[in-house]
Amino acid sequence: MDDRTYNRLSYPEDSSNDCSLTANEDEQVSLSLGKPGALVNHRKVLTVILSVLAGILLAVNVGLGVHYRNLTDRDRIIKDINAEVAKLQQAYKTAIDTKIELRKELAQEAIQQQQSKWELEHQKTTNADYQKETEKLLMQITGLRSHIPLLKEGCRHCLPGWNLIKSMCYYIPFSENIPRRPWEESREYCKNFGADLIEINSREKQLAIGNLITSYHNPSVQYSASGFWIGARDVDEEGVWRGLDGTQIHEGFWNTGEPNNQGNEDCAAVYPHPNKNPFKNWNDAPCSHYLKWICEKEPN
Repeated sequence: MDDRTYNRLSYPEDSSNDCSLTANEDEQVSLSLGKPGALVNHRKVLTVILSVLAGILLAVNVGLGVHYRNLTDRDRIIKDINAEVAKLQQAYKTAIDTKIELRKELAQEAIQQQQSKWELEHQKTTNADYQKETEKLLMQITGLRSHIPLLKEGCRHCLPGWNLIKSMCYYIPFSENIPRRPWEESREYCKNFGADLIEINSREKQLAIGNLITSYHNPSVQYSASGFWIGARDVDEEGVWRGLDGTQIHEGFWNTGEPNNQGNEDCAAVYPHPNKNPFKNWNDAPCSHYLKWICEKEPN
């Protein structure tokens, strides 16, 4: 006899309990196996959860991909920007170098322009000097041409080197090689040739003599030394001008403000009149002053 039989025999009262236990187990099995809908619900929930997780993972993956792509694009943009910055820096450096070179060229050009300006100013000064010399030569040529007929006539009627003007012979020492003399010595020079200092007593003679000495005037000579002694003075009575024969000169062809007797000026001289009134070119001067002179005599 086995133990199960023995147990039932020994504990007959336990048979009902045994049956109840078997019934509970069957009930539990039937509860666990008897509700298939619950298992399906669990599977659906699990599926939904997994789907959600999969969606989240997909979204995260997509987001990471987008972020990675953005990072990649950003790196590329940064690289492009760095490349552009490098190009701009190189262009800036090139521009600076070009600017420096242009400044050097500009400075050199400014120096050359300054030199050209100085040369131009020098050339203008030289041209002005040449112009003055040309005008002087033209004036001398004009004077010589006008002098030719005087010399021709003078050779027939006057001493050598004398000029025939208005039927009178005149000696005018234009050359700078002939030294200037005081009034008395000038008159003595004229007397040695049978002449005397010129007496200008008419407007025609004043105009002819004034134009002649003006045409031969040397601009380099100071105006105070460019005069020619004439036969007029106020030695005997101050302010009363007389000719060589003592005849009083009432008018004369005095410059404006002359005679003014500054420094005992008792002798008269006629001066060139460039750009001035040809009938106002007499000045009084000290008789000891050294000037040229004009001699006058009748022709032979």
